Amino acid sequence: MSRSHKLPQSFYSRPTLEVASNLLGKVLLRRNEGRDLAGKIVETEAYVGPHDLACHASKGHTPRTSVMFGPPGHAYVYMIYGFYFCLNVVTEPKGYPAAVLVRAVEPLENVDLMRQLRNNPQRETNIASGPGKVCMAMSIDKRLNGESLFGATIWIEDRKIDPGPIRTSPRVGVDYAGEYRDKPWRFFVEGNPHVSRVRFK
Repeated sequence: MSRSHKLPQSFYSRPTLEVASNLLGKVLLRRNEGRDLAGKIVETEAYVGPHDLACHASKGHTPRTSVMFGPPGHAYVYMIYGFYFCLNVVTEPKGYPAAVLVRAVEPLENVDLMRQLRNNPQRETNIASGPGKVCMAMSIDKRLNGESLFGATIWIEDRKIDPGPIRTSPRVGVDYAGEYRDKPWRFFVEGNPHVSRVRFK
């Protein structure tokens, strides 16, 4: 197996759309009670700053969004629907609030534990095929909000995996975002069965 490399801060400090595309094929790792849960990233969404009406930072600098204004390469974790968590990685230089949402991963290591954390779905393709599922399967919650991606708790590696053909589409669930609703800022690996099932109106 070729040597893996933890992504450096310079990877995340680039334009958000580049990071969102380049994260496909990279491997997300979460150390959970001494075991490394790993999944290949197959779907992302870019939230490109305060002018993007789908981005949390469009509402300004608040306690909730403060992590987005911090240095790149940190986890921005928030809750949706009062139950599920979403993992984002902070991008762009410090002070410019932007992030990439990790929407889906393909389980690679300790898959049985990931399945258990996800309440044992029948199909492996259903373990982490959505942002809330990713966080459940990889034991990611609000405690990791603001966590550095350069430590030993959660990080992303470049294992030189060719992600395959990359496609784009509008982001999911951002009908409120006005002119930004239909921006093609969702990136996914075409044909990968672990990508979330998305239906557009």
